[in-house]
Amino acid sequence: MTSRMVAGAVLGAALFFVGAALADDAPKLAELSPSGADVCFGRVYDAAHLKVHPHQKVARIFFYHGHDPVSRPNEEPSSMSDAAYNGFLTTTVRGAKKPEWAAGWCNKEDLSDKASGIRCGMECDRTLASLKVDDKGRLILSNVQPDVYLDAGAEEDLGKAKYDEQALGREDDNFRLDPMPADTCKAEFSRIDPVDPALGAPLRERLKPDQPFCYGRDYDDAHLKSHPDQMTQSIRVFRGPIELASFAAGGDAANWPDGADIAISVTTRQKEAKVTQTYSCQGEADQWRCSASSKMSDFACDISQKEVFLKRGASGTMLLANPNNALAIVDLCSKMAGGKTTSDDKVYRLNPMPQSACTP
Repeated sequence: MTSRMVAGAVLGAALFFVGAALADDAPKLAELSPSGADVCFGRVYDAAHLKVHPHQKVARIFFYHGHDPVSRPNEEPSSMSDAAYNGFLTTTVRGAKKPEWAAGWCNKEDLSDKASGIRCGMECDRTLASLKVDDKGRLILSNVQPDVYLDAGAEEDLGKAKYDEQALGREDDNFRLDPMPADTCKAEFSRIDPVDPALGAPLRERLKPDQPFCYGRDYDDAHLKSHPDQMTQSIRVFRGPIELASFAAGGDAANWPDGADIAISVTTRQKEAKVTQTYSCQGEADQWRCSASSKMSDFACDISQKEVFLKRGASGTMLLANPNNALAIVDLCSKMAGGKTTSDDKVYRLNPMPQSACTP
């Protein structure tokens, strides 16, 4: 599993995301956009420049201030629109076919000081970039972090060699970008992998706070024979009366799916008895991040760091990712549950089922 900040990373996709929040009311900064219109700055470096800057990986860079130019369906609560991103960065490194991108909130560092610089912040109190417009109207974009597209803590997780390969270069922290038409930035962002229309609406729209659901799969002998390292024989992901009552008592429909409980039942080849575990979810980028909960049973360890991820699949299916042994196919407090999932139980493609198929 790559450590890049793209939502599909845990599901083997190419994007992990720092957020495609709704931005209909994204605030504008007069220094960047005196007229209040969306603005674009960019630069494409020629071979001569790159030759004399061997530690600069970035060959193309664009910064867009205004409404979201990416507009990818996301799983974050609709109430998050009040905190819309207004700064969007995209870069393409040497030899890459497509750009990467990140988004953040751009504001004056000191609102009381007109001469104050502009900082664009990201999730987890990280910095996207610092901004300044020079006397020729060019955007000076500095303080770009080498791990801007990576997860927090990626250097420790990946190791130095892999981190250096995926991070930006030593000379990728300071850029002078020229003003360009807004459509130029939109065209650059459109080079990012388009959303597959077969995926349909986000899970937060498909699944309702006050309605049950049931997804699952029963693996036949042919499948299990071709996947000898898969432990799971049957799996169900559902919300039933208990989960609905829990959300009705303490949840907020305006922040759906944050705080939603789900249950996951599994049977394995080794044990015919079904084991059910509860998880508490929150919307994050284009997935639900669901942490194991001890609401329904006692554990000898803290299981809150055990996480699975739900993501919409094509044609009404659901994808479940289990990158770090967070399903009850193993004892969640055992040594076997430590570290990454090594069995063939990492990703499941689940089909909608009648609610009766998920009866505990």
